[in-house]
Order: sequence, then C-alpha cells, then structure tokens
Amino acid sequence: MKQQILIIQPLMPALSEMLHRDYLCHRLYEQPDAAAWLQQHGQTIRAVATRGDVGLAADVMAALPALEVIAVFGVGTDAIDLAAARDRGITVTVTADILTDDVADLALALMLSVSRQIVAQDAFLRAGEWANRPPVLGSKLSGKRVGILGLGRIGSAIARRCAAFDMHIGYCNSRQSDEPGWQRFGDLHQLAMFSDVLVLAVPGDARNYKVVDREVLNALGSQGVLINVARGAVVNEDDLIAALENHTIAGAGLDVFEGEPAIDPRFFALENTVLTPHIASATAETRQAMAQNVADNLASWFAHGKAITPVA
Repeated sequence: MKQQILIIQPLMPALSEMLHRDYLCHRLYEQPDAAAWLQQHGQTIRAVATRGDVGLAADVMAALPALEVIAVFGVGTDAIDLAAARDRGITVTVTADILTDDVADLALALMLSVSRQIVAQDAFLRAGEWANRPPVLGSKLSGKRVGILGLGRIGSAIARRCAAFDMHIGYCNSRQSDEPGWQRFGDLHQLAMFSDVLVLAVPGDARNYKVVDREVLNALGSQGVLINVARGAVVNEDDLIAALENHTIAGAGLDVFEGEPAIDPRFFALENTVLTPHIASATAETRQAMAQNVADNLASWFAHGKAITPVA
C-alpha cells in the first residue's frame, strides 16, 4: 500500500509526477475547505512535500499528528516553525548544495547587470538610439569592494566568484572565514560602509527581518549597489524604494521581493534597478536535481527512517 503524502502548494511537474507515481498524494491547495480536510484526514499523513517559499503553516503542522518528515523543494525554511518541528521529532529536509552555484551565478549576473547597465543599454540599442548619441558610461565592477551578508554555502560561493573579479571581499557572519584576505565586520552597518556592492545571502527568518533599512542604505551610499538573492523580507522595501528614487544608493539588483509575486508596483518605474522573478535556482539542470533530491529524501525516509539532506 502506498504511503500518503500531503502536497501544500503546486510543485514543478517533474517532481509532481515522481511523487504521484510512488505515493498516494493529497493536494491541500485543491481542497475547498482545507481545515475540514485536515480534520478528517490529517491523522493519516506521515510526510509533507512543500516549496521553500511556501513552507508549512503552523496550524497545518498542528493538524498532522502523525507527521514525520517535511521535504522542502528549496533551501528556505523561514516559513516553517523549526522549533516546533524539533519538539515533535519531525525531520525537515532541504535541497542543500544543489542550487548554490546557480544562486551565486545570478548574484554575479545582477552585479554586472546593474553596474554595466545591461538592461538599459539593451533598450537603448533596440530603440535605435545608438545612431543618435553614444551610450552612457557604466561602472567598473572588478577591483571594487563587495560586502556579503551571510557567508554560508551561497555567500561563500558568491565571494569566490567575486575574488575572480579581483574584488575586495568583506562579510558579516557569525563564523570567521579561513579565507586569507577576506575581512570580517562586526555588524551590517559597518559592512555597508565598507561596500561598493552589498550582497544579501542570509535566511529570511525573524533574525533578519528588514535588517536592510534606511540607515544601512545611507551607509552604503550614493555609489553603492544592493543585490538581494536572499528573501524579500530581509529588506525594508519602503526604505529601499525611497533610496532608489532619491539616489541615496546608485542601484539595486533584486531577485526576491516581499509579497512576491505581487510585488510593489513602484519598483517598475525605477530605472536604476534590475529585477528578476525569483529565478536564482531556475535552471533546468538544478531544478531537476532539486526534484530528485526531494523524491530521494522521501524514499530514504520511508525505507530507512533517515533523510539524505536534513536541516542541521
């Protein structure tokens, strides 16, 4: 008899096909009355499959008394009460070490796109303006100072790529890096003052909620660029929009937003930004590997009672 799995929100088709092939899957997002469904069927669910941006709401977790494992498609766990999961002995898995390179690559792409004004230059050329006037000058990236908030797997991968651009690397992190020449700062304000480019690579949990605010942006300064490949909630968006409108900072490259996909429409009018729709891990190769990881974690759990990539 197939094990029963609860799927919280739609998953990528390849993953959905694998799960429906191997398990009896219930799609909570299709239930007209989710609370009633959970009250009637919640006691039979041993595993949940969800996305990092969706997580698992506390009331849903509480309605699943037999829950043993939460398999996350992604690395974000800020939408899951990890303390409650630990208290109940529920294992949470993430697609660790799979999307690191793609996220780091996009961070560099955003840095280059903002500093060299790639989007604006493309529009300039397509509009036929090159025959009438020369393109505006961009800003050099190599040799600049990059500050990275969060030096975990992704932050470290970003730093290594920046090192290849001969950039001076600073960071703010709970642990000291062993990399020679990388400069550690005691707080975000100091890091922002150091930085020409400030990159956010921290979890979007309560500790980091809107830590990038008016004071941090003022410290980054009028030549500074903000890059966010973390979570939208790490930034106070009202403060950021004001800083971009007033040229308190030079620009921003943003892959994540608070309330996405319904982002603040004021972003659309800002010409000193490059905006992408949360695509940091959106390559065919990585998404397929992430899907396989979720499936493998669930298979290992039901076969051996152990996950492959549990949250530490």
